[in-house]
Amino acid sequence: MESFAAALADRVVLLDGGLATRLEARGHDLSDTLWSARLLLEDPDEIRATHEDFFAAGAEVATTASYQVSESGFEAAGHTAAEAREALRRSVRLAREASEAFGAPRWVAASVGPYGATLADGSEYRGDYGLSVAQLRAWHRPRLEILAEAGADLLACETIPSLAETEALAAELDSLGIPAWIALTTVGDRTRRGEPASEAYAIAAEVPNVVALGANCCDPDDAAAVLAAVGGRRPVVFYPNSGEQWDSAGRVWTGEPAAAGSARAWSRAGVRGLGGCCRVTPEQIGGMRAELDR
Repeated sequence: MESFAAALADRVVLLDGGLATRLEARGHDLSDTLWSARLLLEDPDEIRATHEDFFAAGAEVATTASYQVSESGFEAAGHTAAEAREALRRSVRLAREASEAFGAPRWVAASVGPYGATLADGSEYRGDYGLSVAQLRAWHRPRLEILAEAGADLLACETIPSLAETEALAAELDSLGIPAWIALTTVGDRTRRGEPASEAYAIAAEVPNVVALGANCCDPDDAAAVLAAVGGRRPVVFYPNSGEQWDSAGRVWTGEPAAAGSARAWSRAGVRGLGGCCRVTPEQIGGMRAELDR
């Protein structure tokens, strides 16, 4: 099968959307600390079915349900380290099974969320962990190794909020050699820690097997800023949130999805892998597919 990197060099590749958003639409309560990862243990068929929903809409990449999976996070939630390791492997297997019904080209990107995601306290949007690069490397290493061995086509290091975590992941990816992308969570051209995103991309671009750089879980209007920050070092992946806003007082989402009608504009600007993150549905991915196919 054509590699993901080769596909990005040839055309625009459509990623999937918000896995948790779709699982909630399918009736699942994801309010516990493990979020979507809980279903890897309790209802794996629903994870597979959700990947199939996005493939049916036209997505070419399944991003696995491993974002929130770690030994420390599972143990904090009352599970075992062995269950966490099996959940990582299962996440790849389920995405692969979903892809088989749709033919090539379909890729499995194993999601590697930031350290803060497993704390379930929102710190992945601040990056204020107080951990050194060496400590972050040691924490990420076991899950990266398991996902690499599980047969994913590439690793999707995503929602990365800081230079330190970018440096840690880049060093570990360099030692593994498996293709990967690194997507920051940004505000304009800055990391969530307020650092220049261009510095993070420069660090990541030193690793030959990092085949794409970009951003996710950000504002859909930030595509130009991300492209400028990447600065041509790698093909750009961009999969923002829908653009809706959360009203915490009313506990409802407000506004209209802004991401759904932007696929052609992003691709014309230079984005090579595009899709969506929070609140981006299969229907919106289907709309992006239609835009790209026109």
